[in-house]
Amino acid sequence: MEKILGFALIASFVFMVAALAMLVFKVLSFGKKEFYAAPAGDVKKGIIYAFGKGMLPWHKESAGHHLPSYIAGIIYHLAIFLSLFYLSASIISLRLPEVITPVLGGFILLGLLAGLGLLFKRLLSSAMRAVSCPDDLAANILVDVFLALAALHLVRLSPVHWLYLAATAMFLYIPLGKIRHCCFFFYVRILFGIFYGRRNIFPEKPPIA
Repeated sequence: MEKILGFALIASFVFMVAALAMLVFKVLSFGKKEFYAAPAGDVKKGIIYAFGKGMLPWHKESAGHHLPSYIAGIIYHLAIFLSLFYLSASIISLRLPEVITPVLGGFILLGLLAGLGLLFKRLLSSAMRAVSCPDDLAANILVDVFLALAALHLVRLSPVHWLYLAATAMFLYIPLGKIRHCCFFFYVRILFGIFYGRRNIFPEKPPIA
């Protein structure tokens, strides 16, 4: 059973990569935007800003006013990356040092709590419910289940096949729902950097006071 689920997991990962590549190709097929004005700054400088200083909460439109959610989001995403690392180690039968297991499990659990907090905030806030759709809930729940099973398997409270099932479902869903932002995040930030870099405009204060 474990081998079958392992093959299914690998197949779902290949599907995810292929589907995301097709989506990227489709976006790129629209071509590049033509600029008529001469650039006032350096595009590379803008891209560095977009992935660096521009990621700070006070350089975002509203994140500076919602710091707990911003910090929870960072913890959530770091826990996802750590869980994917642990999943990869499990697939290739890489035994992690015992000393880092509780630290890894603790951080994944913290990420799970952050994800659940963001989920309940979306459910309990009337403003967020008004702009939410089923995809928002499905994406969060799928990732939360994956994190929970990764944490449980770390402490030997859940068999590995449940982790494989959760990861397979998540990989299959990624190109179909909002989790595909894990790919398009980089594309969007590059466009953002090009916009500011060409104009040589780099906000130093929050857009909303």
